[in-house]
Amino acid sequence: MGENPTDLQSGRSNSSALKQLATVIALRCVECASLYPGVSEHPRYRCDCGGVLDVDAKIHYPLQQEPALQAGFETLATSESDVKPFAGAHWRQLFEERASHSPTWPVNVVTQLPDSSGVWRYRELILPIPEQYIVSRPEGNTCLYPVGRENCGNHRAGHRQIGHYAGLDYLFLKHEGENPTGSFKDRGMTVGVTMANLLGARAVACASTGNTSASLASYAAQLGLPGIVFLPSTHVAAGKLAQSLAYGATTVQIEGDFDDAMRLVEQVCNELGIYLLNSLNPFRIEGQKAIGFELLQQLAWEAPDWLVLPAGNLGNTSAIGKAFRQAHRLGLIAHVPRIAAVQASGANPFFRSFMNGFVSREYVQAQTIATAIKIGDPVSYSRARQVIEESNGVVEEVSDEEILAAKAVIDRSGIGCEPASAATLAGARKLVERGIIKREERVVGILTGNLLKDSQTGIPQPKQGDAITASIEAVRRALANKISF
Repeated sequence: MGENPTDLQSGRSNSSALKQLATVIALRCVECASLYPGVSEHPRYRCDCGGVLDVDAKIHYPLQQEPALQAGFETLATSESDVKPFAGAHWRQLFEERASHSPTWPVNVVTQLPDSSGVWRYRELILPIPEQYIVSRPEGNTCLYPVGRENCGNHRAGHRQIGHYAGLDYLFLKHEGENPTGSFKDRGMTVGVTMANLLGARAVACASTGNTSASLASYAAQLGLPGIVFLPSTHVAAGKLAQSLAYGATTVQIEGDFDDAMRLVEQVCNELGIYLLNSLNPFRIEGQKAIGFELLQQLAWEAPDWLVLPAGNLGNTSAIGKAFRQAHRLGLIAHVPRIAAVQASGANPFFRSFMNGFVSREYVQAQTIATAIKIGDPVSYSRARQVIEESNGVVEEVSDEEILAAKAVIDRSGIGCEPASAATLAGARKLVERGIIKREERVVGILTGNLLKDSQTGIPQPKQGDAITASIEAVRRALANKISF
């Protein structure tokens, strides 16, 4: 079911590197635990049972010159739960040294580029491949804004309004809209396109509501690889579509919604030998784990009590949850944060499943102004369900009105975000009001996309006839309700 019957290769695969990678990674079905080779000329995206696959990797500490230290990590490679007492300290030291490099594109790209990336800095935990195959802009290194009532600091009254709105004393917002193409998708795409490079793929493709297509188009263009994006014929934000076109991707608009596009692109990739780069691809999920690793490092490895994030196709819920689990097993953090996944009430299949105790999987015909999470049949459902259950997490829903109200608060603070991102703040506020998140708990919220991704929804638009005469008196009248003179 998951095998690709058509040869993926363009004739430039890197067999020695693939053989090396195959010794340390495999793919495991989330549903039935069946195991498959991690790499092959015919990529597998699903188990024979139909379940999605997860990367099962051996983790090796890179300091080969220290036999005693490496021996401890060799044990860890076979059993993540058997962590040596010194493991966490050495990993923290390694990542801190790498983070000291400038996040800008370095002159010596051969030796420094991976360390400059907020994804490849953690490469032993993401994808252990030779550095020459990495395709990076670099990405990551996004800000973690302290916006709570107590942790905001001086001279940021606008930011503190977010904490007041949420009702939280210690709130941080990690803005993934600060990635190169303006969304968190770059974290996964750098790993997905790197795998395409390693495999010698002839082309890459995805279905998208906009952000994935923009990211795929950018990274494919960097590699000089044809990119194909399948978009719903309606409700794709103009800014996102413009990015895909500008980067040179071939766009195919289909009748139907994202779920229809997703079903079609999976079939196309399997039958035509194109490399699929939706979050059905398990290596995409591995890249998105870096959001979790990076925010933990920014918090000096003091894990928060809660992580709150928007939930659409559930890739981030799955990825960050897996990152927290691995960080805990490696001794990087003392506890695993609880995770709150927030859906729009018109696109809430995961919330409905959570409310029935995950006894049955629910599906919906998605309708919401938050196009990035307008998904009724999320691909990463099984992965995300495991994360919610393991972290003692929750799933919440918020209305479009609540999303827009929260977006206005974030925008007016000077930070800004696209509509789907605001589900984070709307959900946090709701969970605080319900008493599930305590006001004094440390909470990190994820903003997934840049304000300019959707320059229409929830943003005041200029009105015709608003022009004033060019005089100081007219300016005074126009500003009378804004400032005092």
